[in-house]
Amino acid sequence: EVHHGSAAPLRIDEPSLLLYPRPLTHRFVTDAEHGPRFLCAHMAFEGGASHPIAAALPDWICLPLASVPNCEPVLALLFAEAEAAHCGRQLMLNRLFEVLMIWVLRELMAQGRMDSGLLAGLAHPRLRGALVAMHDQPQRDWPLQALADAAGMSRTVFANSFRDVVGCTPGVYLQRWRIGLVQKGLREGRPLKRLADEVGYGGEAALSRAFRAHTGQSPRDWRKAALGLPAPPATASEV
Repeated sequence: EVHHGSAAPLRIDEPSLLLYPRPLTHRFVTDAEHGPRFLCAHMAFEGGASHPIAAALPDWICLPLASVPNCEPVLALLFAEAEAAHCGRQLMLNRLFEVLMIWVLRELMAQGRMDSGLLAGLAHPRLRGALVAMHDQPQRDWPLQALADAAGMSRTVFANSFRDVVGCTPGVYLQRWRIGLVQKGLREGRPLKRLADEVGYGGEAALSRAFRAHTGQSPRDWRKAALGLPAPPATASEV
């Protein structure tokens, strides 16, 4: 059994994947003689809990492995690599776990377990067209009509459906997606000017203003904090 505070305990009777997208206090109660076998992994979303996928997931997910189609070969490789000490072990584990997570997310969408957020939008037969368009071309100017056309819907129906399913307006979602891409680039040490061009902002100053409005920090300060380094004095473009 798995206990989450005062909630009813979760009983697990078969091999399962238990996923916590965000920190959550939990406690395992097992049979002292025939306890379960645990294989633990840590997954980090770029941007933390504000990442669109992390934000769309519930506090915890439990999926019987038998319900995830075609995952047996990947699981066998994952378990074998976890217990071995081969060259390239960590790289192999990272890639295998990414494949497993893609299957898990697909299964959650197929089961209709995503009530709102990015995954619910991607599971929607029409909204996914607009979301994929924004993901593929974040640098493009996306007026509401263009997104509605990508979804094959009228402007009004699209705007209402997007807000109801994804949980925010298309404009807010696009800004969050762009800032998430910028955060990834900052972690990699890429120039702010290049990032501004890639995500559709007119220059460093415009991106810095949008970034500060979204995160409460300048891009430079955010990067230093993310890397655990002291923040330098702000430049004129970041004020």
